[in-house]
Amino acid sequence: GATGTVTGSKYLLSGYGRRVLIDCGLFQGYKQLRLRNWSRLPVDPSQIHAIVLTHAHLDHSGYLPLLAREGYHGPVYCTPATRDLCGILLPDSGYLQEEDARYANKRGFSKHKPALPLYTEADARRSLKLLRTVSYGRPTDLGGGLEFEFLPAGHILGSAMVLLRGPHGSILFSGDLGRPHDLLMRAPARVRQADHLVVESTYGDRTHSTEDAGEALATIVDRTAGRGGVVLVPAFAVGRTQILLHLIHRLKSSGRIPQDMPVFLNSPMAVDATLIFRAHLGEHRLDPQECEATCRVARFVNTVEESIALNALREPAIIIAASGMATGGRVLHHLKAFAPHARNTILFSGYQAGGTRGASMLAGARSIRIHGQEIPVNAEVDMLDMLSAHADADEILDWLGGFEQPPRTTFITHGEPAAADALRLRIEHGRGWSCQVPDYLEEVPLQL
Repeated sequence: GATGTVTGSKYLLSGYGRRVLIDCGLFQGYKQLRLRNWSRLPVDPSQIHAIVLTHAHLDHSGYLPLLAREGYHGPVYCTPATRDLCGILLPDSGYLQEEDARYANKRGFSKHKPALPLYTEADARRSLKLLRTVSYGRPTDLGGGLEFEFLPAGHILGSAMVLLRGPHGSILFSGDLGRPHDLLMRAPARVRQADHLVVESTYGDRTHSTEDAGEALATIVDRTAGRGGVVLVPAFAVGRTQILLHLIHRLKSSGRIPQDMPVFLNSPMAVDATLIFRAHLGEHRLDPQECEATCRVARFVNTVEESIALNALREPAIIIAASGMATGGRVLHHLKAFAPHARNTILFSGYQAGGTRGASMLAGARSIRIHGQEIPVNAEVDMLDMLSAHADADEILDWLGGFEQPPRTTFITHGEPAAADALRLRIEHGRGWSCQVPDYLEEVPLQL
């Protein structure tokens, strides 16, 4: 997975009598990609000896419940924060899939009779029993002469690069690479040597805006409030939500936006993730006081009834709701309520994979399909691209500068084709490294 797309991350390393899966992610976005989630893997899950997760986002961890249900019973290695976040993300994913199936069956808009979830909440909770925590910088034996080590990736809480060593060489999986000056996360670790490198390229063909994020957010909030509208933010529950809450706290404290403007966090998962930040203070930039203030800036919405009531809002407010690319969850019901009206703003704050509703709206779509209905999009649609948790092309190139000698091969993955190829050209021409952009299910021999 994660070849020709930014989702479905899965890398299978076979050798020395071992099969190790790096990441176990869901495909998202275009239907032809999502259909891959329903196809059997080209390897029997029971024949995989270990799984190593780079981080908890569903495009890296969300296939685990299905793999476990299909026969995988080995260890799933991850950092302590990734374990805590998977503890909320995976059950929520199963619950939402069950809810979507129930809603489709109730309204009759699915082509499948009956519509079924990919996996259930119960499947997800069972898979959590496989998680085994490993701290950063601690070599861990995988058997067969293989070992791995987690290095901080700076993308979200608990995110890691995976440095895997064999008897004759090493390979580094970057996972999702964070940014050197992120508002929340500390910079990714610098790596001096790896014989092979698998690096992400989500933003391999662009650079992020240098505009001040707080000022950009305040301007959008002011403009929307002046129309009497609601700012609806589809946000990733882990990482982006916490940055937004921190920015809103700073803007209210400075008087840049009204202190009495209501802010609603309508995602039980994001609420839990925000609280988890308190338990891992050493991994991010917020001190205990800032962490507490960030947690208090929004009203936490827990019940379905409270969520439904928000759709009746007719006064300026900010609603943050999962999911970040508007692929599911409570934000869909808010979009049905707020997208048709020009006074409101739909504000995105992270990468929108091709084929998602978020990508369509940012491309100017005048309607989006939700629950079998075409919903008009008359609201303002905007983007805070400077809040991305992914390194941009310049930042990736700067991070590569930490290598004391080029890897034998650099594999460029986790990017749309244009982004991956643009990064390939910059690395080949700028650094003279040997690069490849792999295809789906491609096999490559390595000396490890």
